[in-house]
Amino acid sequence: MRKTLVAAVVTAVTTALLTAPGLSTAEEAPPPPPDSEFQKVVLDDTPGEPMDLAVLPDGRVLHTTRPGEVRMHNPDTGRNIVAADVDVYEHDEEGLQSIAIDPGFNGTTNRWVYLYYSPPMDTPVDDPSTPDVNEGDAPEFGAPEDFAPFEGVIKLSRFQLNGDTLDLSSEQQILDVPVDRGICCHVGGDIAFDSDGNLYLATGDDSNPFSSDGYAPLDERDGRNPAYDAQRSSANTNDLRGKVLRIDVGAGGSYTVPDGNLFEQGTPKTRPEIYLMGLRNPFRIDVDPRTDALYVGDYSPDAATADPDRGPAGTGKWFVATEPGNYGWPYCATAELPYVDYDFATGESGDAFDCAAPVNESPHNTGLTELPPVEQPQVWYDYEQSSQFPELGTGGIGPMAGPAYDFDHKNRRGRAPVGWPKHYDGMPLFFEWTRDYLKGFHLDDSGAVSGMEDVTPSIPLSGPMAMEFGPNGALYMLEYGKGYFGELPGAALSRIDYIGPNGNHSPEAAATADVDNGQVPLTVSFSSDGTEDADGDRLRYAWDFDADGEVDSREPNPTHTYTENGVYNASLQVTDVGGKHRGKTGVAEVEIVVGNQEPVVEFGTPVDGQQFSFGDVVEYEVSVTDDQPVDCSQVEVTYILGHDDHGHPQTTASGCSGSIETSQPEGHDPEHDELHGVFNATYSDPGADGLPSLTGSDEVVLEPAE
Repeated sequence: MRKTLVAAVVTAVTTALLTAPGLSTAEEAPPPPPDSEFQKVVLDDTPGEPMDLAVLPDGRVLHTTRPGEVRMHNPDTGRNIVAADVDVYEHDEEGLQSIAIDPGFNGTTNRWVYLYYSPPMDTPVDDPSTPDVNEGDAPEFGAPEDFAPFEGVIKLSRFQLNGDTLDLSSEQQILDVPVDRGICCHVGGDIAFDSDGNLYLATGDDSNPFSSDGYAPLDERDGRNPAYDAQRSSANTNDLRGKVLRIDVGAGGSYTVPDGNLFEQGTPKTRPEIYLMGLRNPFRIDVDPRTDALYVGDYSPDAATADPDRGPAGTGKWFVATEPGNYGWPYCATAELPYVDYDFATGESGDAFDCAAPVNESPHNTGLTELPPVEQPQVWYDYEQSSQFPELGTGGIGPMAGPAYDFDHKNRRGRAPVGWPKHYDGMPLFFEWTRDYLKGFHLDDSGAVSGMEDVTPSIPLSGPMAMEFGPNGALYMLEYGKGYFGELPGAALSRIDYIGPNGNHSPEAAATADVDNGQVPLTVSFSSDGTEDADGDRLRYAWDFDADGEVDSREPNPTHTYTENGVYNASLQVTDVGGKHRGKTGVAEVEIVVGNQEPVVEFGTPVDGQQFSFGDVVEYEVSVTDDQPVDCSQVEVTYILGHDDHGHPQTTASGCSGSIETSQPEGHDPEHDELHGVFNATYSDPGADGLPSLTGSDEVVLEPAE
């Protein structure tokens, strides 16, 4: 039986749009609490390249970085440590992606933590001894045997958390999702659980978007890399990519498939794990803790405008799934916005696809030819202001499905409660990675979006990446920051507390050092500049230079000399000692490495601001200065397609010199879009005498020639 609820939802949304301008029901709802009753508390302002987070029952927070770190924040000490370092494959956007806690996690009999990551395997990588060839790039054209070395997987596994360490040796491998490596993009994933313990895994379409003019990648040409055809993945009923999967994980990492997925087990040319199909890049999903409704945000392609010969403008969407379904990609942006069948060999357009009965006739398809009808999302929008949903504004398209709040009275009791108020009970959140805002969606009894409201609009966001309500009722958040690669300005792990109309703000601690690495004796001048308390309370300072739990200085800006090699986590704890509710604290920390010095990495060529044309081969030279012998084979240079204030890594080369062919940004207009060619160089030394490796980097931004 097909999904009658979605039909009811579409009818309800259409009726609401016809009877009122915008979404007027939100105007009738009780007003939200003012922003002054909330506080953003930064927990870690050096989070690496952050990807996803998970909050443990005891309040500790885990988050992943794309290069492979699992980091942990301890709320009792305010410290941030590395709980694990996973070896990952990092070409283009691959690496360590999502993290989730088992729903039965108790820290004793159940200590499972789930990761979705790219294992290195034997995938080709660049050989620095051949500077004019990048062996890590998959060919754009060739024979099947040319593409075969780049066939890899992204792995869903679970690991035991022992204390503050994620035991990588305890891995239980659950599921492998195929991926075509050596070429960009859309390999991210997200993990969520429902009340029955079923695991949902969102997967991207693993397709290159940059040669389709911003429309659907349907390139079926003989000899073309299959990664240019999303029909092999999202529209393939026998493939796990471009989907939301639903499984039940059992002993040893085995799994079964629950009843009610899109295809019954045993159906030829289908995978029974598939719950939703026809997705492009469902980067964030979440499950309502009370209703088990699945919220999905799906990214769009980049076409700025509709083209009658190709299809609609880029369209992002958000929807509620209570039953399995097909959401159309790459044939339809929504049930009412079809793409046009386009022949990449001749450049000729055919007919628009039939969203009510899509057919997959791609030579890369290994699944069914006739596909389920396309479901309509509850929310959809492009770059311009939406007539249906004007509250979403204008700008880029980065829809993220956030959590639905489950209000608990116990989180509003106690001396210093931080749990959000009842106003948000049952309200799913929606956040926009490119537009830097947080919205609350009002749903009616049928599941339709009847209104939207701004949530804490005056609290600044910088590329919100992941959100989750913790057991204390506060909202935890990762921000990616603004820029092109690595740990960016604005990146942070934070918590948004509700403190109420008469609450006491936690002081915001800031700690910096004039040097954070070098040889003994190393004299470090610490600073607390930037530390503040919103209530204006008097603050007490406590510096611990060596993480032994003892206060070493109560001066705001002390100096300390380290005389022994080692890694020291110097911390500053500030406590408000005045005001109505005294005793709240804020913690900041600085890592000091004594006995090793960070390499200095510099581009000789190209230079910042240098002009180029997309498609050019750009020669590069990088110099590295270090207190240890430099191994040029460990220098990595990544080319990133810069778009506005974010970027898409395209390829990585190795060596102090070499060349990189820049990509063509099809679907973007260099005359109107803010496009750049970004080159990022990194070098990590081997460490010394048991001390950790240190990494230096440099970045140059090239400008398109007019």
